Amino acid sequence: MPDQTEIELQAAAFRRLQKHLMEDRTDVQNIDMMNLTGFCRNCLSRWYQEAANERGIEMGKQEARELFYGMTMDEWKSKYQTDASNAQNEAFKVAFAENVGKPE
Repeated sequence: MPDQTEIELQAAAFRRLQKHLMEDRTDVQNIDMMNLTGFCRNCLSRWYQEAANERGIEMGKQEARELFYGMTMDEWKSKYQTDASNAQNEAFKVAFAENVGKPE
């Protein structure tokens, strides 16, 4: 497969994943994704930011999140985020440490 075709297919798969998470499955909470898979929407937006920064494109965390989410985090939270249980929060501490590093 030509490199450019592979890049285009990867980009299409990423866009479909983004649509799935942002439109089709807004009911799935980030904390549950992190606890089960080790990544969430915020991780995807951070990877987007890191890819931009590696290419010399200045992009901050908030800008990357808005690009990925298609809205501000405050908008997303008010529309879709629910309160996490104590058990979810405890599992998140472990998942975050294992997959991202020390929590901020």
